[in-house]
Amino acid sequence: MEYSQWDWDVGKRVIADVNQWRNAFNRVEEPYVSPDGETIAAIVEIEEMVFSVCENGVPWENQFDKIWYLRFGPDNVPSALVSSDAAWTVATAGKPWENQFDFVWNMQFGTDGKYITVAAQSAGEYFAVTNDTPWKQKYPTLNNLTISKDGKNSAAVVQTRPFNSGDIFAFQQGCYSVAVNGKIWDTNFLNLWEMSFSPDGRHLAAEARSTLYDYTIVADGAPWNKTFSSVWKPKFNPIDGSVSAPVKGPGGWTLACNGEALWDKAFLQLWHHQYSADGKTIAAIVVPRFGQWTIAVNGVPWPETFDNLVTDLVFSPDGKRVACSARTQGKWTIAADGRRWKNFFDMAWAPVFSPDSRHVAAKVEKDGRFFIAVDGRVLRQTFSALWEPIFSPDSTKLLIRGIEDEKTGQYCRYVFKLSDLV
Repeated sequence: MEYSQWDWDVGKRVIADVNQWRNAFNRVEEPYVSPDGETIAAIVEIEEMVFSVCENGVPWENQFDKIWYLRFGPDNVPSALVSSDAAWTVATAGKPWENQFDFVWNMQFGTDGKYITVAAQSAGEYFAVTNDTPWKQKYPTLNNLTISKDGKNSAAVVQTRPFNSGDIFAFQQGCYSVAVNGKIWDTNFLNLWEMSFSPDGRHLAAEARSTLYDYTIVADGAPWNKTFSSVWKPKFNPIDGSVSAPVKGPGGWTLACNGEALWDKAFLQLWHHQYSADGKTIAAIVVPRFGQWTIAVNGVPWPETFDNLVTDLVFSPDGKRVACSARTQGKWTIAADGRRWKNFFDMAWAPVFSPDSRHVAAKVEKDGRFFIAVDGRVLRQTFSALWEPIFSPDSTKLLIRGIEDEKTGQYCRYVFKLSDLV
């Protein structure tokens, strides 16, 4: 995301009046905003069963029978899944791909937005499509579509052998594997689920079920030499390329690396582990005691726990801090470095670190209004619609994108000096 080139001049700019769209079109669906805040877009019905996408008040020139899953890529360009004459494809900035399919779903973007991948189905066969180029190989089923960080590579769980739904003996022999860029692994399994590419996109690891009762991790088609009663999504160490995953053994859940225990402590639950950029620190969401959720860093749990839920674990850019959103006693808050904010909210979204790792900001909701909170301080300005905050590259400013008043419908882009906020 080249956000150093964005407009970081302090002030407020009115980008569009969304309420005017409601007078111009039959229907206006949920709006989405570009990362740089310069564009707001929504699916609109121009006339009965004729749809387009409106960007800053101007509809796309092309129109479609149906549109869904409108999203902005990291390059600030909107894409959507579109249908004409019962055929589906992807349209980017209003221009559809040349290839059409019986159906498409699960649109994903590479980090720079140059690569877009979807799952697709045509004539009863399933495959992935990247930038309008389908896999050469097609399969009877396709699930858990996953792309590499840059978006150049794609993988999915596919069915390799035909079998009837009631044929339990064929199922136990293994009828599923993973296809990477359409090419299938040599080994079959009973089931496979979530998977991860290595940071360079050259390797892939996945959760796998090897027998009715045994689970393991498979890396590039080769299973670990140990099995467990359950496993969760594997991850690659960004430095040495080793594969780790939460695994369940007789003593509970712990973290394993290449089949061997990495942490010497077990938990009632452990999942969603993440690596710091230098690969030296691992954090995960854990349950040390029944009904108590928290974060463990390198196997050591935070002393503070939450009785409902912990989610959205994120590392700071320097890898020295960890934050999350958490729900306790029916209310949401943000926690960082083992300590929660004093404020409670009706909802809190994923925290965002500043590039210098000193500050944490998050979108929060209370009493039907949305706010931005920074380092535990809730900003005075409220919104009827709001998107996540973004720090400037030098960490001195904060970009806020929102609609203040539903009655006026003005979508505005704000840039504040962080010193004025905290």
